[in-house]
Amino acid sequence: MFKKRILMALCLGISACALTGCAVPARKVVLSTDRIYQAIGPYSQMVGYGKHIYFSGLIALNREGTAIEGATTAEQTRRVLEYIGEGLASQGLSYDDVLSSTVYLQDLNDFAAMNAVYAEFFKKDPPARSTIQVARIPRDARVEIAIVAARR
Repeated sequence: MFKKRILMALCLGISACALTGCAVPARKVVLSTDRIYQAIGPYSQMVGYGKHIYFSGLIALNREGTAIEGATTAEQTRRVLEYIGEGLASQGLSYDDVLSSTVYLQDLNDFAAMNAVYAEFFKKDPPARSTIQVARIPRDARVEIAIVAARR
């Protein structure tokens, strides 16, 4: 019975790969780039799984990870989206490959300022997005953005 279940699970995995075009089952791969500040805690900058790349939330820290760049939500949003672009480029991707984003704002009254800058980076076919006001963001940043992208 146990061998039958393993064989069935293996067949289902192979069938899923046949449908999605993968040659082997996906596995987790930790990714990083020196184009973005290094992780400031026990997390990875990016994690790949199959064709998907999951970015940890980014804030407007300088490259050394010691200070926030930008005083306004618009300035910080621009810096964060530039970092996202650097991370995407390090994986051979662009903003067009972003499937979804989650935006955390310290103050939802800054939505219009964030949104105006965000629109500059996602001009055509923008990703799905959630925007949430939170009580506090690390380093007292005004905005944090996490994304999911996919290779074609």
